[in-house]
Amino acid sequence: MTNATINNVTISKADIPDGGMKSYKQEDDSIILITRDDDEFSAFDGKCPHAGADLGEGLRCGNRVVCPWHHGSFDSRDGTLLEPVAMRGLTQYELTDDGDSLTVNTSAKIDKRIENDKLIDTHTLIVGGGGAGFMTANQLRHTGYGGKITIVSADDKAPYNRPLLSKMFLAGKMDEKYLLLGGADWASKNNIDLRLNQTVSEVLPNECTIVIKDQSGRSEQQTADFLVVATGAEPKIPPFKGAELDGVYTLRSMDDAKDIKAASDNQHVVVIGTGFIGMEAASALMQAGKAASITIVGRSRRVMSNIVSESVSNALIKLHEDQGVTFAFGAGVDEINGEGGKVNSITLSDGSKLAADVVILGTGVAPRTELLNEVNAPDGVQVNDHLQLRDGVYALGDIAKATNQMGRMRIEHWRVALQHGMVTAAAILNQDNVNSLEERIPFFWTGQYGKSLRYSGHAASPDNNILFGSPDNLDYIEYYFDDDGEDTRASAASSLGRDKELIAFSELLRRGHAPTRAQINAGFDIIEQAQVLSR
Repeated sequence: MTNATINNVTISKADIPDGGMKSYKQEDDSIILITRDDDEFSAFDGKCPHAGADLGEGLRCGNRVVCPWHHGSFDSRDGTLLEPVAMRGLTQYELTDDGDSLTVNTSAKIDKRIENDKLIDTHTLIVGGGGAGFMTANQLRHTGYGGKITIVSADDKAPYNRPLLSKMFLAGKMDEKYLLLGGADWASKNNIDLRLNQTVSEVLPNECTIVIKDQSGRSEQQTADFLVVATGAEPKIPPFKGAELDGVYTLRSMDDAKDIKAASDNQHVVVIGTGFIGMEAASALMQAGKAASITIVGRSRRVMSNIVSESVSNALIKLHEDQGVTFAFGAGVDEINGEGGKVNSITLSDGSKLAADVVILGTGVAPRTELLNEVNAPDGVQVNDHLQLRDGVYALGDIAKATNQMGRMRIEHWRVALQHGMVTAAAILNQDNVNSLEERIPFFWTGQYGKSLRYSGHAASPDNNILFGSPDNLDYIEYYFDDDGEDTRASAASSLGRDKELIAFSELLRRGHAPTRAQINAGFDIIEQAQVLSR
């Protein structure tokens, strides 16, 4: 490969296998991705639009280019977004066929703009400004919807990336402006009526109507052709005595994160909970380097115990301890103590006490389903695989109990919320070229000290497992099964540092061909099999 001019790059066709792809890093830090099918070549910006990963380091399975970091997926022929957490497709470049080589002109971008000429006389009303609501509106506008879109949010901020609060913002590694989804002017640029600081007090599904209250208490009704309810979840606050004291926080919103950052300077921080939010909060504050001490409290002697095995849990504990975090295992919280209305210590159930100036409750969340109580199941709103509750009415995100490739379940993960938005937008537009939720799988990741543990699928327990590699060296992949049968197919996997293997597993799982315990133990080549089945 040589640079002909600052914008033109010449690439040998022989470098790229049929049905494959290859990325080329440029001196200006840009990346060009070339895909090939027979004698058809396509050229794209090779950085994933989500977080900038080199897509050439990912995996191509059939017409899917899958990002190695967070499994955003794109069509290898035109760059169309197939799977979040990316929120847009790839920029495509013009190329010239020179016989044995190709010339890519990175200044000549193929225009993929779609006219917003569909359903122009309709109104879509979205309740909730989180990931699911944002993705619904964003997809509608970028796939041809020309009607009115209104988002009603109780938040005082435009939609933003909540997962990055505990991964980057709390660590001081990302400014608030970079968390805004679509940028500061997203709503106005896309002709979306974003109504902040307004609370929806009632949803009338049969009438496709909501009742809105503003901060002054005034009420109004809004009726639409399509109603999308994506009210998200709220932190669970255990019935600890003293949970109301000043200095006790949950971490769900931007304001929460700002308060915790401001309060933690030179203070003793105690995190209650060993799930991924608690672990991420401890990691971020330790990286920020301002807290006097950080202690994580957990009843179990494992962390993330519903997700990973004891071996992986031990490796994560060691990762934190090496950074200076202390753990208090094997005891619950008896009381949060305070003086003058301010927290000063925690009494554990074994009678011991921990100094605490700041307490973070990482004790889970509960879905905000109260607006749909009349049609709500105890563990989530029952919807079909297009997230539809009834004609024209959709429930999605953390509140939805929907059927995906793994079965019917309610999942509180960012990628799932974005999937819901994509599926809902396609349902409103009656598009049959977008996979339903039933054809998708869950995926999430947790970032701690710059290391990213990724998890694909859903397992009832992490204890029926097969482990390859070394969690202590942060290099492993672990497969999970719902029982110990030899012919049982893996239902989930987690990994650190084995990105292509996890992508391959995800693709097999998505297609209903996850490997069995016997196949994995026999040395099953998961990458080869994923690519073979995708042809």
